[in-house]
Amino acid sequence: MHTKILLDEDQMPKAWYNILADLPTPLDPPLHPGTGKPLVPEDLSHIFPMELILQEMSPKRMIDIPSEVQDILRLWRPSPLYRAHRLEKHLKTPAHIYYKYEGVSPPGSHKPNTAVPQAYYNMKAGIERIATETGAGQWGSALAFATQLFGLECTVYMVRSSYSQKPYRKSMMQVWGAECIPSPSTRTKAGSSVLQKDPETPGSLGIAISEAVEDAATHSNTNYSLGSVLNHVCLHQTITGLESKEQLAMVDEYPDVVIGCLGGGSNFAGISFPFAGDKLKGTHRETDIIAVEPASCPKLTKGLYTYDYGDVAGLTPLLKMFTLGHDFVPPSIHAGGLRYHGASPIDSKLIHDGVMRAVSYHQSEVFDAAQTFARTEGIIIAPETSHAARAAIDEALRCKKSGEAKTILFNCSGHGHFDMSAYDAYYAHQLVDYEYPEKLIRESLARLPKIPGT
Repeated sequence: MHTKILLDEDQMPKAWYNILADLPTPLDPPLHPGTGKPLVPEDLSHIFPMELILQEMSPKRMIDIPSEVQDILRLWRPSPLYRAHRLEKHLKTPAHIYYKYEGVSPPGSHKPNTAVPQAYYNMKAGIERIATETGAGQWGSALAFATQLFGLECTVYMVRSSYSQKPYRKSMMQVWGAECIPSPSTRTKAGSSVLQKDPETPGSLGIAISEAVEDAATHSNTNYSLGSVLNHVCLHQTITGLESKEQLAMVDEYPDVVIGCLGGGSNFAGISFPFAGDKLKGTHRETDIIAVEPASCPKLTKGLYTYDYGDVAGLTPLLKMFTLGHDFVPPSIHAGGLRYHGASPIDSKLIHDGVMRAVSYHQSEVFDAAQTFARTEGIIIAPETSHAARAAIDEALRCKKSGEAKTILFNCSGHGHFDMSAYDAYYAHQLVDYEYPEKLIRESLARLPKIPGT
């Protein structure tokens, strides 16, 4: 039986899949933060290159991957698809468990799938520097890697709690020539404002986004780059799901269940959208597609589906998404990349419409799964990825109980080699299973912007 299912380099997808073309109803448009009116491409031209803006709004089903981008992606793509034989045996399940391993990229996660094209399009537009935020550091290190390849400077605002927990991610960024700043910082008005109110804040992705957007908007040679949430980011990640479909077809399988962790939503979109497209087109209506989030930041399971800002300062467009409120600051859990108050508008719509569903887990539950995965499959996975592994194991155990031999696919979105302090905390019984008080969630949601006509 196959353990690794591999594609040759010439079998790597040559185009990304745009699920917007197959949605039954249009996505609610992003709104201008000042006027509340639907955005037009020119509204974003001061922080994004026009090619990415056009991809954000494109109705085309397939969008070609530039040859220069393909050349770099081949450094690690196509990535391997593994059959988790040892995990299946350990669980005594009839299910077939497959995982797409994105930890083989140079930065060790799925993030370069979009960092490379974003750096490329900015280079082509004549941009000299990119400003961005990062939670756990996976996105920051990926963009540092990509900008170095295209001769761009890179400034990364890293959420303060992760900056302290994951120092080697900062080191990776510096090796690739990027500047890494703990957020909130005094570098920006947005950061300074937060520090004046709470000097001990652990920070959040919403705060770091405000800093990076402000940096880009106030420097003419600088653009902003986002590692998740936006349509063009989800688009670039679909190379993962497209490869997975081809690899599963090589062993005559199609997933009954597709799983990914969800912070902003890009790795989940990457693994799920090609299969969600089949579901929308009616060819595989019964596929169960599951987004997994932390119980400490439960926007999908306890938030509202409404318009909200993507950042704390209200500098970004208003997006229709599941949200806990843009000033929500989650606890400092080790899965720093999942500490975001909102979610991708496309992911949100598909979950709201019932095409996909969401579940949440506590820290101790996901690290139990990560340990099981490491002791059977050998890979030490990131805390974010551990959420997907937890859900995959639970689905396999349900199959054990029911006797169903379902095919389960999950995105193993990154390794945890720079997250060993989190594993140390797990073994020292120092993980706290945060359950955010409903009262504080309600208070945060009560501060959502009021948009007439929405």
